[in-house]
Amino acid sequence: MSVEKVQEFLRNKGFQGEVMTMPESTATVDLAAAALGVEPDCIAKTLAFAQGDGCAVIVVSGRARVDNKKYKAAFGTKARMMSFEDTLAATGHAVGGVCPFALPQGVRVCLDASLKDHDTVYPAAGAGNACLRLTLAQLEQLSGGEWVDVCTKAL
Repeated sequence: MSVEKVQEFLRNKGFQGEVMTMPESTATVDLAAAALGVEPDCIAKTLAFAQGDGCAVIVVSGRARVDNKKYKAAFGTKARMMSFEDTLAATGHAVGGVCPFALPQGVRVCLDASLKDHDTVYPAAGAGNACLRLTLAQLEQLSGGEWVDVCTKAL
């Protein structure tokens, strides 16, 4: 159901591309990269964090890691990732398919600077086997996300 909501959301925004539904799982960075034949860092993973009474999703490059000091400086609070159950309840997407599209009202969308190393990225599209190919400009326009710098590169 979540993939259909994402497809409808994208159509309503005028997106002409296709959501790719893969026969295999794309629920992790490594699985998605293997299924798509791209470098893991090109996968745009969406992480859900509790912020006060709400939720923020932060889209980061595949190998990037959230830096607690940067996160606190950006948001004024400690980074607290949401549980699988809370993520589904807050975003409408299960872990592995969380994306910055078709979210409930009030979910804050942020795009991390780690994405800027890539012209094209592959975020999930509402299920653990669905994704799409986007330019950074498309990701920004479709998600309405604000840019932040809360990650460090993994070695």
